[in-house]
Amino acid sequence: MVEYPEEAEESDELPEEGQEGDLFEHHRIEADRGQELLRIDKFLMARLPHVSRTKIQDAADAGYIRVNDKPVKSNYRVKPGDVVSVVMRYPKREIEIVPENIPLDIVFEDDSLLVVNKPAGLVVHPAFGHFTGTLVNALVYHLQENPLFTGNDIRPGLVHRIDKDTSGLLVIAKTEQAKAHLAGQFFHKTSERKYVGICWGTPEEEAGTITGHIGRHPVNRKIMSVYPDGSHGKEAVTHYKVIERLGYVSMVECVLETGRTHQIRAHFKSIRHPLFNDKEYGGDEILKGTTFTKYKQFIHNCFALCPRQALHAKTLGFIHPVTGQHLSFDSPLPDDMAQLVEKWRNYTAGRTEE
Repeated sequence: MVEYPEEAEESDELPEEGQEGDLFEHHRIEADRGQELLRIDKFLMARLPHVSRTKIQDAADAGYIRVNDKPVKSNYRVKPGDVVSVVMRYPKREIEIVPENIPLDIVFEDDSLLVVNKPAGLVVHPAFGHFTGTLVNALVYHLQENPLFTGNDIRPGLVHRIDKDTSGLLVIAKTEQAKAHLAGQFFHKTSERKYVGICWGTPEEEAGTITGHIGRHPVNRKIMSVYPDGSHGKEAVTHYKVIERLGYVSMVECVLETGRTHQIRAHFKSIRHPLFNDKEYGGDEILKGTTFTKYKQFIHNCFALCPRQALHAKTLGFIHPVTGQHLSFDSPLPDDMAQLVEKWRNYTAGRTEE
């Protein structure tokens, strides 16, 4: 099935990298010799049941529709003999989405959408290694009377996502109309999102912008790398400002101009300030501070208090797809990050008094 482009982390758009080694063919259709010239979106609509023209156009814009192995836009005209394929970042697989009574922290809900505050540790949608216990399983249970959530679509209603161990706000569409409208806002970057993170050290500037293309690491395919020369990946831009200095760490606010997988995490590692306790990007080591045993124990206690990357999707804003009203939501820091901040504040105050 054709999916929307995903903002992956910071999801975060669905799926957004689109790199050659990550793509899997889901559909392959060869135009016969008598094929008349026809726009590819109309060509695919006639051959892929239950897939809207908007979905096809969004997929083409994201580079997921190819003709003779080359990406094409939705206005491409199919010719006799063309081989049309739809590719995705994940392998084609039939997955049964089982409704699960997993508690949801619902911030807002109406007939068109709902906004949830996702806890750290909850995977957004089924994928390899996580076929149950996801946010989608919870949504299918909560919305089991909704036709959009009664099939085996692994991403029903999703227009963006955040990482498993990142907490914070997500909007989920409850109708196809709302999904198309919201997906357009994320794709065209008119939605508003701010993240709060805790990083090692303090960036040189109180406020700044981190740039550099982001693409898959050449060896470890689970993480992303930053390519400042633009030789790989896709353009990525992260704006940040320091909210509070906390001794050897800092609390920062981030605004994404683009949405690439692990964007904040990879960008902050690239400027040598990885997020606190980010195991995949080197933040789970003692990178700043003293060599005293007491300090090392303090850091290990902090790691235990917040056993994941310290990153929270704090605010979310968008235009309601039906009413046209601008909606804005804010979520407090989750307990683990709030306690981590307080622990560092006490530590910093203690150093000042010495």
